[in-house]
Amino acid sequence: MKILRLLRDLFHQETLILVLLLAVAVGGLCFVTVADKVEDRDSQAFDEFVLRSLRRDSDLRIPIGPSWVAAAARDISALGGATVLTLVTLGTAGFLYCMGKRRAMWLLAGATVGGSVIIVGLKELFARVRPSVVAHLEVVTSPSFPSGHSMLSTVVYLTLGAMTARALAPLSARVCVVAAWVVLALLVGISRAFLGVHYPTDILGGWAAGLAWAILCWLVVAALPRSEPPIRVDPPGKPSTPKPPRTHS
Repeated sequence: MKILRLLRDLFHQETLILVLLLAVAVGGLCFVTVADKVEDRDSQAFDEFVLRSLRRDSDLRIPIGPSWVAAAARDISALGGATVLTLVTLGTAGFLYCMGKRRAMWLLAGATVGGSVIIVGLKELFARVRPSVVAHLEVVTSPSFPSGHSMLSTVVYLTLGAMTARALAPLSARVCVVAAWVVLALLVGISRAFLGVHYPTDILGGWAAGLAWAILCWLVVAALPRSEPPIRVDPPGKPSTPKPPRTHS
C-alpha cells in the first residue's frame, strides 16, 4: 500500500502528461526502427525463423501443439478483426451516448476511425508481401506490414482500458484493468504470427504504432473533466465562528 500511495503522489497531472508524451515518442521511435529493418530486409531471417519455429519440422503446414491451440489462436485473432472491433466500438459508443458521455463517445470513435485510416495508409506505403515460408491458417489479402489486427486491437482496447480505469478510484484497480486490456492486445498480435499470416516484425510495428496512437487518445481522455464530486476543503486561516460570551449571574 505504501508503494501505491507513493505512485499516486508521484504521478500528478503534469508528470503523467510528460510520461505519456515520452511514451508516444518511444512508440514512434520503435515503429520507425522496425520499419527501417523491414525495408532493408535485415529482419527477414529472424522473421522466417520465428514462423518456422511455430510449425512442426516434419510439416510446416501444421502448427505446434495440440489441435485446440490453433482453434484458440483463430478465436483470439478474431478479437482484433474488423467485425469484432466495429461491434465493440459501436456498442460502447452507444452506451456512452445513452449515459450522456458525448466527448468520450467521440474520442472512442475518433481513435478507432483514425487508427483504421492510419493502418490502411501504412500498409499501402510499405506494401510488404505476406509470409510465404509457412502455410496460412487464415485467408488474408491485404499487405503485411504493419499488422492491422495488432495495431487496431491496441488502439481500441487500450482506449477502452483508459476509459474504464478512469472510472475507478483505487490505483491498484486501474493498473489491473489496463493490464488486462494490454494482455488482450498482446494475445491478438501473437495469434497472428501463430496463424502464419504475419511476420513478427509486422506485429511489433503494429503494436508500436497502435501504442503511440492510443496514448495520444489517453491524453485526450485525461483532459476530460472528472465525474467525481470535488472534495470540499476549508480555506486555511478561516476564522472560526466566535462563541457567545458567557454571562455571569
